Amino acid sequence: MTTGGRTAVGEAAQRAARVVLVTGMSGAGRSTALKALEDIGYEAIDNLPLSLVPALLENAAADAPAIAVGVDARTRGFGITTMIETLDSVAARSQHELEVLFVDCDDEYLGRRYTETRRPHPLAGDRPVMDGIRLERRVVWPLRDRADLVIDTTLLTAADLKRLLIGHFALGTAGLRVFVTSFAYRHGLPRDADLVFDARFLDNPYWLPELRPLSGLDPRVAGHIEGDPDFAPFFAGLWQWLRPLLPRYEKEGKAYLTIGVGCTGGRHRSVYVAERLAARIRGEGLRVEVAHRDLRPNAAAVEPTRSAAPAV
Repeated sequence: MTTGGRTAVGEAAQRAARVVLVTGMSGAGRSTALKALEDIGYEAIDNLPLSLVPALLENAAADAPAIAVGVDARTRGFGITTMIETLDSVAARSQHELEVLFVDCDDEYLGRRYTETRRPHPLAGDRPVMDGIRLERRVVWPLRDRADLVIDTTLLTAADLKRLLIGHFALGTAGLRVFVTSFAYRHGLPRDADLVFDARFLDNPYWLPELRPLSGLDPRVAGHIEGDPDFAPFFAGLWQWLRPLLPRYEKEGKAYLTIGVGCTGGRHRSVYVAERLAARIRGEGLRVEVAHRDLRPNAAAVEPTRSAAPAV
């Protein structure tokens, strides 16, 4: 059946088209994000003149169910006021699912990236790179506030970034995806974590020489942690608190939830708790991945020198 020269099938495909506008700080990984989206089925278009963006978003082809459009300060006609007005007007008129992804990074790390690659910053001119970074941040900050999702790539690898993008923007999937990661507090919090739990109060297997070189994946370490009288009430309370939140996140349309579990060295307690938590979540029928950010399987554990009052 046709309506106004357009097939009903074509209209349905167009309504279902997903459009992700990828923007952010220069050097923060926008091109890497576009490539990752292309790898998972998006048609990626980069640095299209701003004047052409509305027509592209409003007329997404039926054979392109997902489009990723890259724009930043180098885009011809780029202006924050114009960009925000464009986004709002397209979102109001279009039947496409329009989302804005802002890729960010700490200024210090951005400066290092430009220094290491010896590339000039697009807004620096003949001034130092850091001047260009600071100017760009002032310019793009309102667009960051407008974004549906901000990803900080300061401590992310390209694989980490791709994992996040798959979690948030995968095609043909519905429902909540959960990622659980252990980490070491001394290396900083996972920047992409939505929820963070601290396991440092549990008895530390590191102080037993026979357990020190092992990890929370080893049954002997697991037995030691479970033997701590505080573990069972802690984990039961954690699950009692978390379980009712999962369906609420899903109901609100959240696609991806990242949970961090930390301890001092990121090798024993956090690893075991993360594995147990992932198993519980998987038991609820949700898709869950688990990883251990600071666990190197073949490396010995290294922790600060123990004092009379060990850190908790």
